[in-house]
Amino acid sequence: MVDPNKESNSARLELANRLFFRLYQCANMLHKTGSRAVEAEGLTTQQWAVLGALSREKARDGMSVGDLARYLMVSRQNLSGLISRMERDGHLAVMPDGRDRRSRLVSMTASGRHVWHELARPKIAAYYEDILGDFSVNDVTHTLHYLLKILENMQRLDQDWIAGPSDAEGGDVD
Repeated sequence: MVDPNKESNSARLELANRLFFRLYQCANMLHKTGSRAVEAEGLTTQQWAVLGALSREKARDGMSVGDLARYLMVSRQNLSGLISRMERDGHLAVMPDGRDRRSRLVSMTASGRHVWHELARPKIAAYYEDILGDFSVNDVTHTLHYLLKILENMQRLDQDWIAGPSDAEGGDVD
């Protein structure tokens, strides 16, 4: 006799595998096609993300490197090289934080704002339309909802790994 729970778990695992593989493919294609969309401006998708993060009203006065890394969910090491290249290209300025001299603030320069607002954003909007043009507002809303739910669960798992095993899980706690 076939165990319905085992069959259900097997189907769920297969669907999960397909979902995460498609997310992996989407991330790779976003990098490839997104970079093409803004390459004339000398940008990559990573630089696009940095400029987008820094263009928010909340970041008007700049963001610390640590806050920017957390917002983008990248390591400080990966972000450091990216910031250096963007600073070299004149898109970003890095300065000591007036509130904490050990911290550095990253902000967009006038050139960075020009590249972002005048050159890149219209191409990004066209890129979004090319990708999502046949999606309804409801489709986009539902997709965003489920991606945020996946992201929240990944963040929870990441925090669990950082925290390590607890007493309840049989780990030693000093």
